Amino acid sequence: MWWLRGRRDVREPLQMNVDRYEKPVAMSDPGRHAALFDGLPRGPSALAATVQGLLIHQHIAPAYGVTLGGDRQAQSQVRAVETMLGEIVARDARPLAVARAVDQRQVGVCRHFTLLHVAMLRTQGIPARARCGFGAYFEAGKYIDHWVTEYWNEDRKGWVLFDSQIDDRQRELFGIGFDAADVPRDQFLVAGDAWSLCRAGSRDPSAFGILDMHGLWFIAGNLVRDIGALNNREMLPWDVWGAMRMQDSELDLAFFDRLASVSREPDAHVDELAALDRDERVRVPGAVFNAVLDCVQDL
Repeated sequence: MWWLRGRRDVREPLQMNVDRYEKPVAMSDPGRHAALFDGLPRGPSALAATVQGLLIHQHIAPAYGVTLGGDRQAQSQVRAVETMLGEIVARDARPLAVARAVDQRQVGVCRHFTLLHVAMLRTQGIPARARCGFGAYFEAGKYIDHWVTEYWNEDRKGWVLFDSQIDDRQRELFGIGFDAADVPRDQFLVAGDAWSLCRAGSRDPSAFGILDMHGLWFIAGNLVRDIGALNNREMLPWDVWGAMRMQDSELDLAFFDRLASVSREPDAHVDELAALDRDERVRVPGAVFNAVLDCVQDL
């Protein structure tokens, strides 16, 4: 991580931050279903293939010939890996390494693929964390709301982005030419990079978002979600809390500039990242507003 140059002691804070992503905690904890991870194939790519055999993306299901009813779509509201696993094996008790038929897979979105991948990697002792940001590979000229895995590659001594959602069907569907196991940093922008580029005037905020929701305010929301994920609180993409706002004019720009610095270089801001987990503008509270269900939910 040579971009940490200039700090007096790089190795110690970097190692501290790597260590905190080595074991499943909170939402990534398989809990009572931990034994289901025994015997899984090893390594990031093999685990991503396992995840792809268990999950189907709510909004990409038609590309697999699957039509989802309302009860199936509701599965995307599940937050914890433990609950996801419980629902998967309730339908099919076979080992997780056995791919389910496409119409029998657990429904989720990018965040669910990422979190399950992170949980499996951590169980194998591979440091991993979920990152919230924007993918440039779904729609030309757009940066679409998205989550990917960031795992510690010991051989390279650095963090690598891995999009565990992208299988062969999606590679074809979206015309993706790069390796999803090593996503280029200009193809997936963590929220802090997206914010900084837009603030510098080198990107148009209206290109960032999803559906009819775009703009600096949307990037700011993902900044809060990314900081939450870096503190091992991987929320749903539509969970709203704290400093999130619906209008650019309501944003505290200086505060989000600060968050962007942490999001861009979390290993250089270990202490600040921990402090933000105590800041009511960022830390995940006991209840959040679910914007899809239009209600407040206790966690």
